[in-house]
Parts: sequence; structure tokens; C-alpha cells
Amino acid sequence: MTPEKELLFLALGGSGEIGMNVNLYGCQGKWLMVDCGITFGSPEYPGIDVILPDLQFIEERIDDLLGIVLTHGHEDHIGALPYLAGDLGVPLYATPFTAGLIRGKLEEEGIEEKVELNVVDEEGPFNLGPFRITYTPLAHSIPEGNAVLIDTPYGSVFHTGDWKLDDSPSLGGASTAEELTAIGDKGVLALVCDSTNVFNPQASGSEGDVRKGLDEVIGGAKGRVLVTTFASNAARLQTLGEVAQDTGRALCVAGRSLDRILRVAKQTGYLRDFPETVDFDTAMTMPRDKVLIVATGGQGEPRAALNRIAEGTHPLKLTSGDLVVFSSRQIPGNEIAIGRIMNTLAAANVDIITDRQAFIHVSGHPGRPELAEMYKWIRPEIILPVHGEVRHMHEQSRFALSLGVPKAINQVNGEIWRLAPGDPEQLGHAPAGRLVLDGDIILPADGTTINERRRISFHGQISVAVAIRNGKLAGEPQIRLQGVPVEEDREDFIAEAVDAAREAVRKDGKGDVEKLRESLRLAVRRAAVRYTGKKPIVDVLIIEQ
Repeated sequence: MTPEKELLFLALGGSGEIGMNVNLYGCQGKWLMVDCGITFGSPEYPGIDVILPDLQFIEERIDDLLGIVLTHGHEDHIGALPYLAGDLGVPLYATPFTAGLIRGKLEEEGIEEKVELNVVDEEGPFNLGPFRITYTPLAHSIPEGNAVLIDTPYGSVFHTGDWKLDDSPSLGGASTAEELTAIGDKGVLALVCDSTNVFNPQASGSEGDVRKGLDEVIGGAKGRVLVTTFASNAARLQTLGEVAQDTGRALCVAGRSLDRILRVAKQTGYLRDFPETVDFDTAMTMPRDKVLIVATGGQGEPRAALNRIAEGTHPLKLTSGDLVVFSSRQIPGNEIAIGRIMNTLAAANVDIITDRQAFIHVSGHPGRPELAEMYKWIRPEIILPVHGEVRHMHEQSRFALSLGVPKAINQVNGEIWRLAPGDPEQLGHAPAGRLVLDGDIILPADGTTINERRRISFHGQISVAVAIRNGKLAGEPQIRLQGVPVEEDREDFIAEAVDAAREAVRKDGKGDVEKLRESLRLAVRRAAVRYTGKKPIVDVLIIEQ
């Protein structure tokens, strides 16, 4: 599909899910991409940490893609760039802090010379083909959170990115109500809007208020305190630096991603008053009530600092009477991993405080009062919810319509919509799947490798090797097991499986080798089903002598 004299919208990620945001706008033969993020692995993808968007649709039209505009520096908006930007081969556009994070990612992958990264001043617009793009600062939990105002010959789109309202943000500024109202005064066709917190009846809250809550919690602690938060939440890092000074504690930072955020923030003019940190060895020699540790891992990530500290495999140690503060919300799907770490800490008599016990976290996404304000200022003709599961996006449509927004589009990844001219209309579907980063290889999320891994993780695996001479066995069949539930009966089961393999060779050894391979596979699997009730994957090796 080539856009004609019209304005099209297509999400390839982030619509119908929270994370992996990728949005395309089409106009007069050209496409513009806004954001290119990742999401993280889950039990349905064994062995996978990072999930990427499948960009097949735009890869097939790569000559028509003008560039990628990045709203801000969170992983679900920029995280796919080091893996996909090199092959796309189009320019990237970002404000200074976001560009600093992207540059570091490109350097780690060794493709910084291959990808054109343009640093854009927040103040002025720039043009890409039929698109005129203006960054519009909005408060968020990371510096330089921006909406993108996209002007086209067929109407303007206000694409919010991630945002909230905050009267006292700790980092950076945000557009005022007057400035946003002025945008609405010029006429906005569509508001493409963050849906994450649409069910929250309260405003997200101010980062300034979090400082008071953390001061209370940490000021009353007697031992070491560890605070875990999202590494990219630079606003919270600023707050924690202030809290360390308020409570007379030295600050120790644990986590490579935290180090990277601090470095880029300071390089681009943020966190200039952040206190000097102490190293791990120094932190461990200081009085327990004089140390504040900031660590990654609040979502239960097994390789992050908090998990290693809890397990006792990190230079930083926590013992009975110390305190861990979870200054973040649980991402849906991470409850089990987070609970496992909490249980490990509790077993060591380490105290735990979450946002359920104290006011130690505010979201970076808008609740209903904030959404209502945005509708009032921007006054779009169409609400187009993104960045949410289907229930979030549909609820935002209902909410916006109830407050007077004339039209709503309920879409999911892969649906191509014409926004203008005329009434909104779905034109068709594009492929919109997932890829996984498996080691250093990018694979289809539902391809052969991952499907095989799922089956092995569920059923287990058996290897069978037989040597055949003149259609008869030349030695005993060899059986090896992985993940088959036989435990102390292992030897008895192997004996039964050997007998089954022996019988299969007796019956089919003189025939076609592929027929024999299938007979061996089925015979051994039937033995496993009889013994365990499971249907393991059976691999067969036949050696003909």
C-alpha cells in the first residue's frame, strides 16, 4: 500500500499491548515512523529476554520511509533501534537526552557509523516530506518526554507519547495549559494518546510529593536502605539524590543501566546537582544508617542488581533489619518474579516497603483527570488510543466520547486506518507480529525454534540412537532424556524404551530408513506416554553399518 492524497495511521506495536511502541503515518506516497521500542520476555517465550516488533510491512516499502521520530528514551520506545535501525537505513530524530541514550545503544552494537542520528532542538519544527514535525514537551518520568505535533496537508495529529501532568516536575519542563490550548486553537484532527492509566480515577501525582514520602520512609530506617526503581526514571534518580542529602546518607548506585542514565543525563545538562556516589567497597564499610543504595531489578529481572543482592552474589549485602523500598509499580506479568525476590529478602529478615504501604511512587502516565484536561486543551476531532491493552484503549475511547470528543477509532496492531479526508475508515490489514532476540539471533516469535523450545519445555525431550547392520541391531539402542518426569524410575523407563526401540527395529529394520526412523520415534514416545502421561519430543539417530 502506497499512501495517496490522504493521511493514514498504522500501529505495528503498542496497540493491544503495553510496550513495543511503533506507529506509522502515511501521506502522499511517504511514511513516517514514530518510536521503535521493545517489550520484555515472558514465560511463553522460553529463554527470551527481548521481544522486537516485526517491521515487515515497512521493510517492504523502505524507499518510502522518511525517518523515525523518537518521543522519549524509554526502552518501549527506543529499545529496538540497535537491532533494527541498521537494516532500515533511515535517519533517526531525537532531542538531546534521548539521542544520547540512542547513541550509546548504537555504539554497543557497533553500528553508530551506519545509522544517521539527528539531534533536534525541542524549540523548532522540522520537515520530512509532507510531514511538519514539532516536539511538544510533556511531563514524564524521564527527561525530554515529548508529544509530537505532526502537521500534514490533510490535518494535524497530536501524538502524545508517554505523558502526565505535574505541577512540580523534578527534571525538565513541560508545555503549559496555554501552550497546549494554542495547539488546539489551530485545529487538531486526531489525538493519538497514551491509554496506560485510563482506569485510574485519580491524577498520577507529582514527583515532588514522592520526595516527601521517601524522606519519611528512609529517614526512619535504622539500617541500610536499598531503593529499586526503573533505571530510566531519571526524575526518580533526581529525587533519590535529594532524599540522600535530606537523610544524611551516602549514595551508592548498582546497575549498568543506572550508570548509563546518570552519564547521559549529566552530559545533556540534567542531574548536575546529583550527589557524588560511593563505590561498593566503601558503602560496605560505612555505618549502616549512613548508606542509601539505588539498584535496578524492581521488576524481578534475574540478572539485575537487586536479585543478585538478594541471593548474596553481589558485593553489596543486606542483612536483618535493612530495608528495601520498591519505588515503582509492578508491570503486569512480573508479579511472580517480583514475589520471588521479596520472599528471598523476607527470609533474610530484610524489611520491604512498596507503594501500597507508603507514598513512594507516582506513575508517568495520565489518569482520567489528566486525560480530561488534555481533551479540553487539544479538542481533537478524533481520539485514537494507543499504548495499552485492548481494554485500556476501548475505555479511553468511551471516556473521550463521553467528554465530547466527536469520533473514536478502536484499532489494534496491523490495522490500516485512513484518518482524512472524509470520515475515519479502516482500509485493510498489514502483517504485525513479533520477533525475539535469542542470543545474538533475531527470530520469529512463533517460528520453528521458539515453538520447538516451548514443546521441549512442556513435554521434555528423548534422544534415541540405534546402529543397524543388514536390517538388524548392531548393539543396544542408546536412550538419553531431558526433562522427562521419571526421576527415581529413570533406569526402569530407559529399559522399557530400549525394548520398544528394539521391537521397532525387529519389525521395520529391513525397510526404508525413514520409515524405521518414524517407527522408532513413535515406539519410544508411546512408551513415554504409558510411563508418564507426557508426549516428549523424540529425536532419532540411525547409524547404518
